[in-house]
Amino acid sequence: MSTPNAPATGRSEQAPDTVAGERRRLVDLAYRLLGSLAEAEDAVQETYARWYAMPPRRRQAVESPGAWLTTVAGRVCLDVLGSARARRERYVGAWIPEPLPDRTEWLGGRGAGAGRADPADQVTLDESVNMAFLVVLESMTPAERVAFVLHDVFRYPFAEIAEIVGRTPAGCRQLASSARQRVRAAGAPAAAPAAGQAALVRQFKQAWEAKDIEALVGLLDPRATMVADGGGLVGTVLHPVEGGESIAAYLIHIAGRAPGLRLLERTVNGLPGLVAQHTGVTVTVAAFGLDGGRVTRIWAVRNPEKLRPWNRTGD
Repeated sequence: MSTPNAPATGRSEQAPDTVAGERRRLVDLAYRLLGSLAEAEDAVQETYARWYAMPPRRRQAVESPGAWLTTVAGRVCLDVLGSARARRERYVGAWIPEPLPDRTEWLGGRGAGAGRADPADQVTLDESVNMAFLVVLESMTPAERVAFVLHDVFRYPFAEIAEIVGRTPAGCRQLASSARQRVRAAGAPAAAPAAGQAALVRQFKQAWEAKDIEALVGLLDPRATMVADGGGLVGTVLHPVEGGESIAAYLIHIAGRAPGLRLLERTVNGLPGLVAQHTGVTVTVAAFGLDGGRVTRIWAVRNPEKLRPWNRTGD
Protein backbone atom coordinates (compact mmCIF):
# COMPACT_ATOMS: atom_id res chain seq x y z
CA MET A 1 0.00 0.00 0.00
CA SER A 2 1.40 3.39 -0.92
CA THR A 3 1.78 6.18 1.59
CA PRO A 4 0.00 9.43 0.69
CA ASN A 5 1.73 11.35 3.46
CA ALA A 6 3.98 10.55 6.37
CA PRO A 7 2.94 11.61 9.88
CA ALA A 8 4.10 14.99 11.04
CA THR A 9 6.81 14.81 13.65
CA GLY A 10 8.89 17.27 15.58
CA ARG A 11 8.27 20.90 16.52
CA SER A 12 6.62 22.98 13.84
CA GLU A 13 5.96 26.65 13.28
CA GLN A 14 2.42 27.56 14.16
CA ALA A 15 1.87 30.33 11.65
CA PRO A 16 -1.65 30.28 10.19
CA ASP A 17 -0.39 29.19 6.77
CA THR A 18 1.48 26.25 8.32
CA VAL A 19 -1.61 25.04 10.17
CA ALA A 20 -3.79 25.58 7.10
CA GLY A 21 -1.23 23.61 5.08
CA GLU A 22 -2.30 20.45 6.92
CA ARG A 23 -5.77 20.57 5.34
CA ARG A 24 -5.05 18.41 2.30
CA ARG A 25 -3.48 15.66 4.41
CA LEU A 26 -6.43 15.75 6.77
CA VAL A 27 -8.96 15.52 3.90
CA ASP A 28 -6.89 12.64 2.48
CA LEU A 29 -7.21 10.83 5.78
CA ALA A 30 -10.85 11.68 6.48
CA TYR A 31 -12.07 10.60 3.03
CA ARG A 32 -10.43 7.19 3.38
CA LEU A 33 -11.86 6.80 6.87
CA LEU A 34 -15.41 7.90 6.00
CA GLY A 35 -15.88 7.07 2.31
CA SER A 36 -17.66 10.37 1.84
CA LEU A 37 -16.11 13.59 0.61
CA ALA A 38 -18.87 15.67 2.19
CA GLU A 39 -18.40 13.99 5.59
CA ALA A 40 -14.62 14.27 5.24
CA GLU A 41 -14.83 18.02 4.65
CA ASP A 42 -17.15 18.38 7.65
CA ALA A 43 -14.77 16.37 9.84
CA VAL A 44 -11.80 18.51 8.83
CA GLN A 45 -13.82 21.68 9.41
CA GLU A 46 -14.69 20.43 12.91
CA THR A 47 -11.02 19.67 13.53
CA TYR A 48 -9.97 23.21 12.64
CA ALA A 49 -12.83 24.63 14.69
CA ARG A 50 -11.48 22.83 17.76
CA TRP A 51 -7.95 24.07 17.03
CA TYR A 52 -8.99 27.73 16.81
CA ALA A 53 -11.31 27.37 19.80
CA MET A 54 -8.26 26.82 22.00
CA PRO A 55 -6.78 29.88 23.71
CA PRO A 56 -3.68 31.17 21.87
CA ARG A 57 -1.45 30.15 24.77
CA ARG A 58 -2.61 26.54 24.52
CA ARG A 59 -2.09 26.48 20.76
CA GLN A 60 1.43 27.82 21.19
CA ALA A 61 2.16 25.03 23.67
CA VAL A 62 1.35 22.33 21.09
CA GLU A 63 4.68 20.90 20.00
CA SER A 64 3.41 19.52 16.65
CA PRO A 65 0.21 21.10 15.31
CA GLY A 66 0.14 18.50 12.51
CA ALA A 67 0.11 15.64 14.99
CA TRP A 68 -2.52 17.40 17.12
CA LEU A 69 -4.77 17.99 14.11
CA THR A 70 -4.38 14.39 12.96
CA THR A 71 -5.28 13.04 16.40
CA VAL A 72 -8.38 15.20 16.62
CA ALA A 73 -9.43 14.43 13.03
CA GLY A 74 -9.03 10.73 13.71
CA ARG A 75 -11.23 10.95 16.79
CA VAL A 76 -13.87 12.99 14.94
CA CYS A 77 -13.93 10.41 12.15
CA LEU A 78 -14.16 7.57 14.67
CA ASP A 79 -17.26 9.20 16.17
CA VAL A 80 -18.76 9.75 12.71
CA LEU A 81 -18.12 6.11 11.75
CA GLY A 82 -19.92 4.93 14.87
CA SER A 83 -23.06 6.90 14.07
CA ALA A 84 -22.77 6.15 10.34
CA ARG A 85 -23.09 2.41 10.94
CA ALA A 86 -26.51 2.95 12.50
CA ARG A 87 -27.59 5.29 9.68
CA ARG A 88 -26.48 2.85 7.00
CA GLU A 89 -28.47 0.04 8.58
CA ARG A 90 -31.56 2.13 7.80
CA TYR A 91 -30.34 3.10 4.33
CA VAL A 92 -32.61 2.12 1.44
CA GLY A 93 -30.75 -0.38 -0.74
CA ALA A 94 -26.98 -0.72 -0.99
CA TRP A 95 -24.64 1.97 0.36
CA ILE A 96 -21.66 2.74 -1.89
CA PRO A 97 -18.87 5.16 -0.94
CA GLU A 98 -19.26 8.61 -2.42
CA PRO A 99 -17.29 8.84 -5.70
CA LEU A 100 -14.66 11.54 -6.02
CA PRO A 101 -15.65 14.18 -8.56
CA ASP A 102 -13.18 14.41 -11.43
CA ARG A 103 -14.45 15.72 -14.74
CA THR A 104 -11.15 15.28 -16.63
CA GLU A 105 -10.95 12.92 -19.57
CA TRP A 106 -9.11 9.62 -19.07
CA LEU A 107 -6.40 10.25 -21.63
CA GLY A 108 -6.23 14.03 -21.34
CA GLY A 109 -4.32 14.10 -18.07
CA ARG A 110 -5.35 16.38 -15.23
CA GLY A 111 -4.49 19.44 -17.30
CA ALA A 112 -8.02 19.52 -18.66
CA GLY A 113 -9.24 20.48 -15.22
CA ALA A 114 -6.42 22.86 -14.35
CA GLY A 115 -7.54 25.81 -12.31
CA ARG A 116 -10.82 24.25 -11.19
CA ALA A 117 -11.58 24.15 -7.49
CA ASP A 118 -12.96 20.63 -7.40
CA PRO A 119 -13.04 19.18 -3.87
CA ALA A 120 -11.33 16.07 -5.26
CA ASP A 121 -8.23 18.14 -5.96
CA GLN A 122 -7.60 17.94 -2.21
CA VAL A 123 -7.45 14.14 -2.23
CA THR A 124 -4.31 12.27 -3.23
CA LEU A 125 -5.31 9.59 -5.72
CA ASP A 126 -3.80 6.14 -5.25
CA GLU A 127 -4.99 2.56 -4.85
CA SER A 128 -6.35 3.34 -1.38
CA VAL A 129 -9.18 5.41 -2.90
CA ASN A 130 -10.28 3.07 -5.69
CA MET A 131 -13.84 1.91 -5.20
CA ALA A 132 -12.98 -1.76 -4.65
CA PHE A 133 -10.73 -0.86 -1.71
CA LEU A 134 -13.21 1.60 -0.19
CA VAL A 135 -15.95 -1.04 -0.33
CA VAL A 136 -13.74 -3.45 1.62
CA LEU A 137 -13.12 -0.72 4.21
CA GLU A 138 -16.88 -0.52 4.72
CA SER A 139 -16.86 -4.10 6.05
CA MET A 140 -14.57 -3.14 8.95
CA THR A 141 -15.51 -1.96 12.40
CA PRO A 142 -14.80 1.75 13.02
CA ALA A 143 -11.77 0.95 15.17
CA GLU A 144 -10.40 -1.53 12.62
CA ARG A 145 -10.79 0.98 9.83
CA VAL A 146 -9.05 3.78 11.71
CA ALA A 147 -6.17 1.57 12.83
CA PHE A 148 -5.73 0.01 9.39
CA VAL A 149 -5.90 3.23 7.37
CA LEU A 150 -3.63 5.15 9.72
CA HIS A 151 -1.03 2.38 9.87
CA ASP A 152 -1.13 0.59 6.52
CA VAL A 153 -1.96 3.58 4.32
CA PHE A 154 -0.50 6.57 6.18
CA ARG A 155 2.26 4.70 8.06
CA TYR A 156 1.46 6.07 11.47
CA PRO A 157 3.03 4.15 14.37
CA PHE A 158 0.71 2.17 16.62
CA ALA A 159 1.73 4.28 19.62
CA GLU A 160 0.16 7.35 17.97
CA ILE A 161 -2.85 5.42 16.72
CA ALA A 162 -3.50 4.23 20.28
CA GLU A 163 -4.09 7.83 21.36
CA ILE A 164 -6.76 8.22 18.69
CA VAL A 165 -8.55 4.90 19.12
CA GLY A 166 -8.25 4.81 22.89
CA ARG A 167 -6.60 1.39 23.05
CA THR A 168 -3.13 0.08 23.70
CA PRO A 169 -0.56 -0.07 20.87
CA ALA A 170 -0.82 -3.87 21.02
CA GLY A 171 -4.59 -3.61 20.71
CA CYS A 172 -4.25 -1.33 17.68
CA ARG A 173 -1.83 -3.77 16.11
CA GLN A 174 -4.47 -6.48 16.50
CA LEU A 175 -7.12 -4.23 14.98
CA ALA A 176 -4.96 -3.62 11.91
CA SER A 177 -4.23 -7.33 11.61
CA SER A 178 -7.94 -8.14 11.72
CA ALA A 179 -8.58 -5.50 9.05
CA ARG A 180 -5.92 -7.05 6.79
CA GLN A 181 -7.68 -10.39 7.13
CA ARG A 182 -10.88 -8.74 5.88
CA VAL A 183 -9.00 -7.35 2.88
CA ARG A 184 -7.57 -10.79 2.05
CA ALA A 185 -10.94 -12.46 2.57
CA ALA A 186 -12.59 -10.03 0.14
CA GLY A 187 -10.27 -11.35 -2.54
CA ALA A 188 -10.38 -8.08 -4.46
CA PRO A 189 -7.99 -8.30 -7.41
CA ALA A 190 -5.32 -5.66 -7.83
CA ALA A 191 -6.45 -2.75 -9.96
CA ALA A 192 -5.64 -3.16 -13.64
CA PRO A 193 -3.30 -0.59 -15.23
CA ALA A 194 -5.25 2.54 -16.07
CA ALA A 195 -4.56 2.20 -19.82
CA GLY A 196 -5.89 -1.37 -19.90
CA GLN A 197 -8.91 -0.45 -17.81
CA ALA A 198 -9.64 2.54 -20.03
CA ALA A 199 -9.70 0.35 -23.15
CA LEU A 200 -12.05 -2.20 -21.58
CA VAL A 201 -14.40 0.39 -20.08
CA ARG A 202 -14.50 2.23 -23.42
CA GLN A 203 -15.55 -1.00 -25.15
CA PHE A 204 -18.19 -1.42 -22.45
CA LYS A 205 -19.46 2.12 -23.09
CA GLN A 206 -19.64 1.58 -26.84
CA ALA A 207 -21.50 -1.72 -26.46
CA TRP A 208 -23.98 -0.12 -24.05
CA GLU A 209 -24.58 2.84 -26.36
CA ALA A 210 -25.15 0.44 -29.27
CA LYS A 211 -27.49 -1.69 -27.11
CA ASP A 212 -25.35 -4.66 -28.16
CA ILE A 213 -26.23 -7.25 -25.53
CA GLU A 214 -23.91 -9.89 -26.96
CA ALA A 215 -20.95 -7.53 -26.79
CA LEU A 216 -21.82 -6.60 -23.20
CA VAL A 217 -22.04 -10.25 -22.18
CA GLY A 218 -18.64 -10.84 -23.76
CA LEU A 219 -17.09 -8.01 -21.73
CA LEU A 220 -18.65 -9.12 -18.44
CA ASP A 221 -17.35 -11.95 -16.31
CA PRO A 222 -20.06 -14.65 -16.04
CA ARG A 223 -19.96 -14.17 -12.26
CA ALA A 224 -19.95 -10.37 -12.38
CA THR A 225 -21.94 -8.33 -9.88
CA MET A 226 -23.49 -4.89 -10.22
CA VAL A 227 -24.51 -2.87 -7.17
CA ALA A 228 -26.49 0.37 -7.44
CA ASP A 229 -26.95 3.06 -4.80
CA GLY A 230 -30.04 5.23 -5.10
CA GLY A 231 -30.57 5.87 -1.42
CA GLY A 232 -34.32 5.57 -1.90
CA LEU A 233 -34.27 8.92 -3.72
CA VAL A 234 -34.24 7.63 -7.30
CA GLY A 235 -35.37 4.41 -8.92
CA THR A 236 -32.80 1.63 -9.07
CA VAL A 237 -32.34 -2.01 -8.13
CA LEU A 238 -32.28 -2.53 -4.37
CA HIS A 239 -30.30 -5.76 -4.54
CA PRO A 240 -27.15 -6.70 -6.46
CA VAL A 241 -27.62 -7.88 -10.04
CA GLU A 242 -25.57 -11.05 -10.41
CA GLY A 243 -24.25 -12.72 -13.54
CA GLY A 244 -22.96 -11.21 -16.78
CA GLU A 245 -26.12 -12.01 -18.77
CA SER A 246 -28.42 -10.52 -16.14
CA ILE A 247 -26.34 -7.35 -15.90
CA ALA A 248 -26.24 -6.95 -19.69
CA ALA A 249 -30.01 -7.41 -19.94
CA TYR A 250 -30.60 -4.87 -17.17
CA LEU A 251 -28.33 -2.27 -18.81
CA ILE A 252 -30.04 -2.68 -22.16
CA HIS A 253 -33.39 -2.27 -20.39
CA ILE A 254 -32.16 0.96 -18.75
CA ALA A 255 -30.83 2.29 -22.06
CA GLY A 256 -34.24 1.74 -23.63
CA ARG A 257 -36.01 3.63 -20.86
CA ALA A 258 -33.66 6.63 -20.81
CA PRO A 259 -33.54 8.23 -24.25
CA GLY A 260 -31.06 11.06 -24.46
CA LEU A 261 -28.75 9.56 -21.83
CA ARG A 262 -25.17 10.63 -22.51
CA LEU A 263 -22.24 8.47 -21.39
CA LEU A 264 -18.94 10.20 -20.65
CA GLU A 265 -15.49 8.73 -20.10
CA ARG A 266 -14.37 10.08 -16.74
CA THR A 267 -11.94 9.28 -13.97
CA VAL A 268 -13.72 7.82 -10.95
CA ASN A 269 -11.63 7.49 -7.80
CA GLY A 270 -8.42 7.49 -9.78
CA LEU A 271 -9.43 4.91 -12.39
CA PRO A 272 -11.36 5.01 -15.68
CA GLY A 273 -15.10 4.93 -15.15
CA LEU A 274 -18.29 6.20 -16.74
CA VAL A 275 -20.57 9.12 -15.98
CA ALA A 276 -24.14 9.20 -17.27
CA GLN A 277 -25.73 12.59 -17.84
CA HIS A 278 -29.30 13.50 -18.72
CA THR A 279 -30.03 17.04 -19.92
CA GLY A 280 -26.57 18.05 -18.71
CA VAL A 281 -27.04 16.72 -15.16
CA THR A 282 -24.96 13.84 -13.82
CA VAL A 283 -27.39 11.10 -12.81
CA THR A 284 -25.05 8.10 -12.42
CA VAL A 285 -21.35 7.59 -11.71
CA ALA A 286 -20.05 4.08 -12.34
CA ALA A 287 -16.80 2.58 -11.09
CA PHE A 288 -15.51 -0.75 -12.39
CA GLY A 289 -13.58 -3.71 -11.05
CA LEU A 290 -11.69 -5.79 -13.60
CA ASP A 291 -10.06 -9.18 -13.54
CA GLY A 292 -8.78 -11.38 -16.34
CA GLY A 293 -9.65 -8.84 -19.00
CA ARG A 294 -13.34 -8.70 -18.06
CA VAL A 295 -15.58 -6.55 -15.90
CA THR A 296 -16.19 -8.30 -12.58
CA ARG A 297 -17.76 -5.48 -10.54
CA ILE A 298 -19.81 -2.41 -11.30
CA TRP A 299 -20.61 0.12 -8.58
CA ALA A 300 -23.24 2.57 -9.83
CA VAL A 301 -23.91 5.59 -7.61
CA ARG A 302 -27.28 7.21 -8.40
CA ASN A 303 -28.10 8.89 -5.10
CA PRO A 304 -28.34 12.58 -6.11
CA GLU A 305 -27.02 13.69 -2.73
CA LYS A 306 -23.77 11.83 -3.42
CA LEU A 307 -23.57 13.32 -6.91
CA ARG A 308 -23.83 16.98 -5.90
CA PRO A 309 -20.07 17.61 -6.29
CA TRP A 310 -20.27 16.22 -9.84
CA ASN A 311 -22.85 18.87 -10.69
CA ARG A 312 -21.23 21.88 -9.04
CA THR A 313 -19.76 23.23 -12.27
CA GLY A 314 -20.58 22.73 -15.92
CA ASP A 315 -19.02 19.77 -17.73
